[in-house]
Amino acid sequence: MAEGKRIMLLTGASRGIGHATVKLFQERGWRILTVSRQPFAEECAWPAARESHIQADLSDLDQIEGLVRDVRARLPDGRLHALVNNAGISPKGPGGARLGVLASDAATWTQVLNVNLVSTALLARALLPELEAARGSIVSVTSIAGSRVHPFAGVAYAASKAGLATLTRELAHEFGARGVRANAIAPGEIQTAILSPGTDELVAKEVPMGRLGHPREVAETIHFLCTEASSYINGAEIHINGGQHA
Repeated sequence: MAEGKRIMLLTGASRGIGHATVKLFQERGWRILTVSRQPFAEECAWPAARESHIQADLSDLDQIEGLVRDVRARLPDGRLHALVNNAGISPKGPGGARLGVLASDAATWTQVLNVNLVSTALLARALLPELEAARGSIVSVTSIAGSRVHPFAGVAYAASKAGLATLTRELAHEFGARGVRANAIAPGEIQTAILSPGTDELVAKEVPMGRLGHPREVAETIHFLCTEASSYINGAEIHINGGQHA
């Protein structure tokens, strides 16, 4: 690895926004470490992909310590330039039904909050020394569902994303004086493999730009927040939704 090469740790790397982010950062000279609950996927063809992947289930908070230990072992000079928290789950009911309050049991709440929120806080806490050494950035992926009732996203997912926006402000407040910035992006309807039926109608009705967003467009914003171009942005949540604010 070339001396001084920037390193990003990305959770939830196996598809969609995560996959697009890996590709873009790789193109721009970053070294990538990826985390997902899935084993390494052969379709991830970027250089050093296999040896840069760490399998961990973020719903099991007992795995965080081992994950952090593994990450530290892969940092050649103890510096982590970016932590991108993209892992997120949104369980569905039978037939893909939205899980509201009445349909969400304790196990659902625990799993969703652990993956989408609590593990994020624990990773940031544990990796602060490495982020501080690099004057790095934390970027968390929230959601349009964190600020409005969404027809497809369940209540636990929505609450976790609203909590993640709050956590971002707390991280910015607490870590800013130590040279570590924390920001969030809130995607709207993005073209991924897990779109719910009815998304096309929602886009036509509610998105002024009249189209889905592309994962690459989200990745570009993540990259911006991890570079000096955004050096005075801290504690922000940037909405990437084509104007879907009504």
